[in-house]
Amino acid sequence: MQGKTILIIGASSGIGSTTAELAISRGATVISASRTNPNITGVDHYNLDITDANADYSFIPAELNGLVYAPGTINLKPFHRIKEEEFLHDLNINVLGATKVLQAAFKSLKAANSASVVLYSTVAVKLGMNFHSSIALAKGAVEGLGKSLAAEWSSHNIRVNMIAPSLTDTPLAGRILSTDDKKEASNKRHPIGRYGETEDLAEISSFLLSDQSSWITGQVIGVDGGIGSLKP
Repeated sequence: MQGKTILIIGASSGIGSTTAELAISRGATVISASRTNPNITGVDHYNLDITDANADYSFIPAELNGLVYAPGTINLKPFHRIKEEEFLHDLNINVLGATKVLQAAFKSLKAANSASVVLYSTVAVKLGMNFHSSIALAKGAVEGLGKSLAAEWSSHNIRVNMIAPSLTDTPLAGRILSTDDKKEASNKRHPIGRYGETEDLAEISSFLLSDQSSWITGQVIGVDGGIGSLKP
């Protein structure tokens, strides 16, 4: 990560925040863009609302070695109760926001001659889970976008990979992990015996941003405590 310039969308909390701190500790220059300042020492922050059609992306530097798009949503409801505006909200945050950032950053990623993009999906796309239809719809689109870009941008030496986590202890998951009983139930659902921590996702993000992963692109990597593949 030494000497790399990394843009993290959504570094104000959760996985994005931990990823930013880890990248800085490993020598990267980190640029943050979100509605809230992460207040992390060493981060250059720019206010950005990804749902704003007129958002200004001029803060993106001329050369960019890596980009992490970390925003997400959790709206767990029976399918028949989800309103159209809720589907659109999930799509706007998870998919359309990513497309706008990626289009704005393309020339800068290309200029680096070797760059890496990390997008976030969810284990629910692969596994199929009750009440996850809206987020699985949006994140499934993220996976399709990422694979398409991995192919299209490979000629520019831009790698694109997706991380598909299971339940992780972030502010977004606060209600799901709000009591000790809920935490213990979540632990038991995962073959490895625990739900995720932001450090688990930050470490794999850091690896994908680094030169150590230079032969990996177009992959959906499950970081999920085994829940997406195992049933002990």
